[in-house]
Amino acid sequence: MAAPALVERAPAERLQFLDAVRGFALVLMIVNHTGRWWQDGTMGWPRYNLIYTSMAVGAPLFLFLVGFCLPLSYARRAAAGGGASMDRGVAAKFLQRGARLVLASWLLNFLVFRDEPFWEGGVLQTIGLGIIFGFPPMRLLHHRVARYALLAVAIGLYVLFSVSFPALVGWLPAHPVIGRTLFFEFPPWPWISLVWVGLVLGWAWAHQETAQRRARYLWLMSGAGVALLLAFAAWDAAHGTPVHLSLAFKRDFILNNHWTPRGVTNLLGFGAVFCALGLAYYLVEVRRLPAGWLVILGRTSLMLYFLHHFIVFSLTSEWLGWKLNDWWQYSLANAVLMVLLVFLGKLWLGIRGAASRRLQPAWR
Repeated sequence: MAAPALVERAPAERLQFLDAVRGFALVLMIVNHTGRWWQDGTMGWPRYNLIYTSMAVGAPLFLFLVGFCLPLSYARRAAAGGGASMDRGVAAKFLQRGARLVLASWLLNFLVFRDEPFWEGGVLQTIGLGIIFGFPPMRLLHHRVARYALLAVAIGLYVLFSVSFPALVGWLPAHPVIGRTLFFEFPPWPWISLVWVGLVLGWAWAHQETAQRRARYLWLMSGAGVALLLAFAAWDAAHGTPVHLSLAFKRDFILNNHWTPRGVTNLLGFGAVFCALGLAYYLVEVRRLPAGWLVILGRTSLMLYFLHHFIVFSLTSEWLGWKLNDWWQYSLANAVLMVLLVFLGKLWLGIRGAASRRLQPAWR
């Protein structure tokens, strides 16, 4: 079996640059929400571009990292045992983790968005389903054919969504429950395709035999990312896209009033994702620049993603009625919010660490 080789070759320690990238993705998603809920249309195109860019980069980065990091998580768990019993235990843990995220998504809707059905789809639900549906194919990725096949399936499902989009627009109004559950915010079809692409690339990266080869792999990804971003800019230039429409929701799929990237927007998303991974590796792992606050945000990203809704929407927007239609006020409020979230994340890590130390003697 190739699983032991993966355990031997994959980095055993927690990698700070991946946590930093995840923290950066969380920052983008939070800025997207503050732009939506703390400002209004009077802020014009700058607000619109801020919302679009933070969504077009932050959302793909968040979901890509789910797949990219699954092989590392599997390797760490697999190192504790072997054989069929290990596979069953790891599969159960992944299933539980995914199910908890789906339930957390519904709980968030129930507590924050009380005027809407609690079972509406959201990014937490899609992450949870991505983990659940990511584990079975991951066990086959030691076969090269399986890796190519999973990439083909991921791309094929996205293409099928693209050609089916007009039919879905006409079909969903007559099926509101399915529409709200599976075709709402970040619908599993096609967003799980992004998780699977991340899964294949993450498995290949973790399977590199040395740290030098893993670094080279990330440099190649960054080079591909630069090429994709240049292709995005070239496409806009060739089609004479006006500057204020270069980043525009109208060029993408809008289903149930929610966004999914179409065509050329994927060049922007994948280009930013690949560049972010390589740049974070260089700055955090090679140059050793201080990025502790991003690492804290990344390690506690799911908890903080859940929590920040109560701060940004329930408290400041819904209850206090904030409208920060001044860029200085808005920027200062976001800076204070980030400091608060880093503090809460550090506090959460301390609580988890203390609880883990208390439980260790009992487990032993």
